[in-house]
Amino acid sequence: MDDRAEIKEFLASRRARISPDQAGLPVYGGNRRVKGLRREEVAMLAGVSVDYYVRLERGNLAGASDSVLDRVARALHLDDAERQYLYDLARRAPASAAAHRRSSSKRLRPALQHMLDAIRDAPAFIHNDHHDLMAVNHLARALYAPLLVIPRRPANLARFIYLEPAARAFLPAWDKAADDVAAMLRAEAGRNPYDKDLTDLIGELSTRSEIFRKRWADHNVRQHRASAKKFHHPAVGDLDLNGESMSLASDPALTLVIYSAVPNSPSADALHLLSTWAATPEQPEPDLHERLT
Repeated sequence: MDDRAEIKEFLASRRARISPDQAGLPVYGGNRRVKGLRREEVAMLAGVSVDYYVRLERGNLAGASDSVLDRVARALHLDDAERQYLYDLARRAPASAAAHRRSSSKRLRPALQHMLDAIRDAPAFIHNDHHDLMAVNHLARALYAPLLVIPRRPANLARFIYLEPAARAFLPAWDKAADDVAAMLRAEAGRNPYDKDLTDLIGELSTRSEIFRKRWADHNVRQHRASAKKFHHPAVGDLDLNGESMSLASDPALTLVIYSAVPNSPSADALHLLSTWAATPEQPEPDLHERLT
């Protein structure tokens, strides 16, 4: 991403979504030609000069202090993910590219697979910052069969959602899943803008999916978080699962995800049935590590 253009578009998009009424400002007259807040209104709310805020929104965050960024974040009603993204944008500079460069994990310690295998009653998997599936346990392998049956490796959740027609049947809340993965990829691009594999993935999705291009242009950012997930599995039907995501302390570029069902619910019964289905010998073992050799 072009840093200055990204800063400009991100701040302008956040400013456009806030009405004067939401910001607690009086409105005089009925003909506002600006969608959302004016730059001078954001400057007033943030306690900076209009000229200084205009410079920020033109893409020049160099030298902006944490207190200024915090005041701008409050003025624009940024949530935690958006606030972190603003800080990430401010701390990027071409001269320090080497310091910021961080490759997403491509290898997995055997102990992590052993940990996943020890989780027997819930789907559990590990993905990296690109949403490549790095490792799965037996239930996650069965749950994500519609993704893992696709031969391309690495098995990637973002590509599946945006490029595979089967994703819409598998994910009843497809729109939300598409919003989430685009927003998480943008957040990662803010943290790690010099990751070529990530840039290539975003470029591929932008080239092949008009829907992704539109969502990318929204400049939304999101962090991994707890969420409710709906699946429609071709073998066991509908599942309503609760997901918990957490970064691994030993490798912050990896995220552990565990799904669970409410005890004694239809989804718990479906998970049990899925475990039985996964144990049948007809189910092939997907090679997640083909790309690592």
